[in-house]
Amino acid sequence: MLDRDGLRARALAALDKPAKLGADLDLNRYEKASPPRPMLSASELRSLPTADRQRMLLAGVDLNGRDRCGTYLLVDTSVLHCSSQQEGVEVTPLTGALESLAWLGDYYWKLVEVDADKYTASAELDLHDGFLIRALPGSRSIHPMQACLYLDREGLQQNVHNIVIAEEGSELHVISGCTTSTRLRGGLHVGVTEFFVKKGAKLTFTMIHNWTEDMAVRPRSAARVEESGLFVSNYVCLKPVRSLQGYPTACLAGPGSVARFYSILAGSPVSDIDLGGRVVLEEPGCRAEIVSRAITNGGRIMARGQLIGKATGIKAHLECRGLIMGGGAMLAVPELEGHADGVEMSHEAAVGKIAQEEINYLMARGLDEEEAVSTIVRGFLKVEVPGLHPLLQAELDRAVTATQEKSM
Repeated sequence: MLDRDGLRARALAALDKPAKLGADLDLNRYEKASPPRPMLSASELRSLPTADRQRMLLAGVDLNGRDRCGTYLLVDTSVLHCSSQQEGVEVTPLTGALESLAWLGDYYWKLVEVDADKYTASAELDLHDGFLIRALPGSRSIHPMQACLYLDREGLQQNVHNIVIAEEGSELHVISGCTTSTRLRGGLHVGVTEFFVKKGAKLTFTMIHNWTEDMAVRPRSAARVEESGLFVSNYVCLKPVRSLQGYPTACLAGPGSVARFYSILAGSPVSDIDLGGRVVLEEPGCRAEIVSRAITNGGRIMARGQLIGKATGIKAHLECRGLIMGGGAMLAVPELEGHADGVEMSHEAAVGKIAQEEINYLMARGLDEEEAVSTIVRGFLKVEVPGLHPLLQAELDRAVTATQEKSM
């Protein structure tokens, strides 16, 4: 049974509790409400202003619905659209689901602590909405489900809670695009997401952020992966953002389960980014991989990664690579913890600059210096994700290509 009163009491007690990592933000600076907006049909979505639809497209969300099995759209504090076109894949606004689905209490705030810090607390006390996406047992999503979290109101704190469930033997792909209107200068996005990957299921979650320079972002997410399950998390943020901090965690709770985190970051001169990933390998035969690529162009990036091995026969690898271009600071913090005989975990971290000989090599083959640097950076940021659905790999490649030049 869902005890909202108990959750709210815990959240109230933690409302002033700062996060352990990242810059501390004053939540009193932000508005918590905005005027409601009406729901829109699929055809009405295609009539939204061209500039808004283009911003969403740069975050991987196509309101025409091409090659998508469904769409969820939240603008400020209102759900504008929510629909699924594939049998076996469900999408529902979370606030409505909490009222109508008694079983959802077994998933709500079960992986992320409501009192972890003031951001999680605020997400419960001033929850706007979010999505519940569920793949039914044995279902296979032909195309990805897409979800867009859009900010249009200046100075708003958008509080979102999402739950994604891949039931036993299912396969689900989700693209989550977070972005703002061209009119907006700044605000705060707080996003809590809990992932449940059941026995033998596969869940790929690709998040593409397309913010403005004065945005602050506080994602809080965690995943639980059961026996022989696979969880793949892709995170892409190549546009300027003022402050970003998150440290998603995956718990491999079943034998043979697998988690993979891939992140691609580009920081501008104004950016303060503290991002990482943690995997706890609790059962024999688990596998994990954390790979990050980051470029700073004058800002500060902290790239973290942690692997915790608690069982025999586990294998895990952590790789952090960063480039410094035009000043700034790059910090790589890899951590390995072994708590059982026979664990196999490794890491490699590198921070540096583009080698002049690489630039000279490309210039000798007909490129000018700017083209050579651009080519090297694009190749550095491009990460091939093993087993990724071709449509999702195309989204990653498109995001890198579309934003790399501006990020320079």
